[in-house]
Amino acid sequence: MKILLLGKNGQVGWELQRSLAALGQVTALDRHSSDYCGNLQDLDGLADTVRRLQPHIIVNAAAHTAVDRAESEPELARTLNTLAPGVLATEAEKLGAWLLHYSTDYVFDGSGSQPWTEDDTPAPLSVYGRSKLEGEQRIQAACSKHLIFRTSWVYAARGGNFAKTMLRLAKEREQLTVINDQFGAPTGAELLADVAALALRSARADPALAGLYHLAAAGETTWHGYAQFVLAQARQAGVVLKAGPDAVAAVPTSAFPTPAQRPHNSRLDTHKLQAAFDLTLPDWQTGVARMLNETLPTP
Repeated sequence: MKILLLGKNGQVGWELQRSLAALGQVTALDRHSSDYCGNLQDLDGLADTVRRLQPHIIVNAAAHTAVDRAESEPELARTLNTLAPGVLATEAEKLGAWLLHYSTDYVFDGSGSQPWTEDDTPAPLSVYGRSKLEGEQRIQAACSKHLIFRTSWVYAARGGNFAKTMLRLAKEREQLTVINDQFGAPTGAELLADVAALALRSARADPALAGLYHLAAAGETTWHGYAQFVLAQARQAGVVLKAGPDAVAAVPTSAFPTPAQRPHNSRLDTHKLQAAFDLTLPDWQTGVARMLNETLPTP
């Protein structure tokens, strides 16, 4: 089986190279690839890549994810997050291939306190959220064999992430200030990749599983709670910090103005996904602790 993976060097794409290898031969591309076009800005090149490779599965882990920068470059965000997924969907449908695509909780306005379900009405607050929502819609309209996973607060051991930033600052400062009125679940790229492979295997056997799903780790926290957990884990591992968990001050989102408005409620209801694919999603603390165990320096 032939699999085309786009965004191979991103946090999720890197993990997908591992998880998808169990399903078949993976051609993994990024925007710098030369033999085939993996640049989502080149829509014609992208379509040509699919036609030449004729994959059985296309997995799109590439996107414009710079939320604030998207406000000043909406056309680029729309090309990467809307038009490119639409091209992939159109070409996948022609081949009878599966298309798996990642989306975001930013399609919602973040109101209320209940976890969002797949049936809730989207109302994005930002250019990024609008471009991702329109990308979902293009895939749904063009490709019958699609899996769209909305997720939130993605992190990975590879590259930079919130946890690493908190650890660096905690070594430099005696007190940290972190937002406490945005709620969600930190979700590991490893989990996103493993669920993708499992879901694709099931969906190929039962095409009725095609559709839109919410995928995030279990439980919830705030960025403030997330920071405290990270610093507590680091202290327990023997990392010397100037600022411990008790030295993290809680502040509202308004304390850190940004070009793009963030949703306050990023909770995602994952019951549909768990029932459809017979999965149990781990608590967010499990994945974060594992990531820290891999990345924390040995005392």
